[in-house]
Amino acid sequence: MIRIIASVARNSAIGRRGDLAFHISADLRRFKALTTGHTVIMGRRTFESLPKGALPHRRNIVVTRNEAYTAPGIERAPSLREALRMADEDAFILGGGEIYRQAMEMARELFITEIDADCPDADTFFPEISPDEWRLTEADAPATDDRSGLPYRFVCYCRK
Repeated sequence: MIRIIASVARNSAIGRRGDLAFHISADLRRFKALTTGHTVIMGRRTFESLPKGALPHRRNIVVTRNEAYTAPGIERAPSLREALRMADEDAFILGGGEIYRQAMEMARELFITEIDADCPDADTFFPEISPDEWRLTEADAPATDDRSGLPYRFVCYCRK
């Protein structure tokens, strides 16, 4: 099954200057809990934004057209479709923006952290979640991040 996991601000922002738009501790813990033990697929820039390289206890596939690209703990794929073939189409998609856009038509589930704030200087955005295509299946009560004071909630969508 193809799943997408993302942290998305009110204005659909997911990133700025090569980093997440916002850092929320509970979101990072949820990300680790959901993805550990699974294959994760991401674009090269998303991979390079990870502070410690390949994510431990996960199969890391990095999508890049650069045939010479290597890094410890990863496998390289020239396209998202090839990465999905390598993963037997059972994976979490981690971004970035272009990879999310390509994956939306193939994904069956979305694990989204909705952040109730805008990121005005964002440069990377999540695609629209169309209510014609997606059904909200789970929504946690709103919470507030202790460090940043940002309000957020965890939601899940399934393809209709």
